[in-house]
Amino acid sequence: MELRQLRYLVAIDEAGNLGRAAQGLYVSQPALSYALRNLEAELGVRLFDRHAGGVTPTAAGRDVIAEARRTLRQVERVTAAAQRHRRGQTGVLRVGFEASGAGELTTRSRAEFARRYPQVRVEPKRFDWGEEAAALRDGRVDVAFVWLPADLAGMHVEVVHAEGRVVGLPRGHRLAGRDGVSILETNDEPLLWTERAPREWVDWWAVNPRPDGSSPRWGPTNDNVEEMLEQVAEGTAICFAPESMARYYARPDLAWVPLTDVAPLRVALAWPAGADSPLVRGFAQVVRELAGQSA
Repeated sequence: MELRQLRYLVAIDEAGNLGRAAQGLYVSQPALSYALRNLEAELGVRLFDRHAGGVTPTAAGRDVIAEARRTLRQVERVTAAAQRHRRGQTGVLRVGFEASGAGELTTRSRAEFARRYPQVRVEPKRFDWGEEAAALRDGRVDVAFVWLPADLAGMHVEVVHAEGRVVGLPRGHRLAGRDGVSILETNDEPLLWTERAPREWVDWWAVNPRPDGSSPRWGPTNDNVEEMLEQVAEGTAICFAPESMARYYARPDLAWVPLTDVAPLRVALAWPAGADSPLVRGFAQVVRELAGQSA
């Protein structure tokens, strides 16, 4: 028995006439009649009663045709599964990001990608202080939203998001009630920083040197967002962050005030050059579309 014969059975049943079925199958009527007789002989039962108006399935034929339909639907599922693998629509996609990533674009992109590729498991991977680029290099993630500046040599890089920067202050700080703050107004404040990130990254965030040529007043170090916010809340030092962190990490003991005269954060979507799998390409397309909508 061949799948071709099962398709013939279903076509004959739907057409109710060998001639019309043959036309739909693009075969000759004698060839279709011959195939039907062979199948009936193989199964040992008559599948159709022939009459002047065409053919009508027998009791055995109705049962066989029902099973044939189920088999053909299963074949379609088998084919679809293979196609998903061929197109890269199954598997796992690991998406890296830092803190608030690219704001709402990060979460929206993962959600939309999951909707389009329901057979793919999307694994978000959060990193601290410039570690996303290293995670791409050592294979911990497939694609990442990377806070610039970063060493992305050998990577495919697309800038997909930009947002202003804010200063994080304890709620009772003298600058906490302001609508905006100049970077120079923070010169006397101890500034939190990290030893875990590359120096270029640290200096960019600290705005070092300042527009007047001075250096920041370096405060204590921290290893992650949570440590940083605890130290800010207790009044140990201030911090600089992207605007989205003010929304994602809102606390009653913190105040976030826009920095009015510093360059915005730019966020790139990056992945290793030559490692643009179908899943990575699909995710990048989703990000481009959503970034374009919000531009």
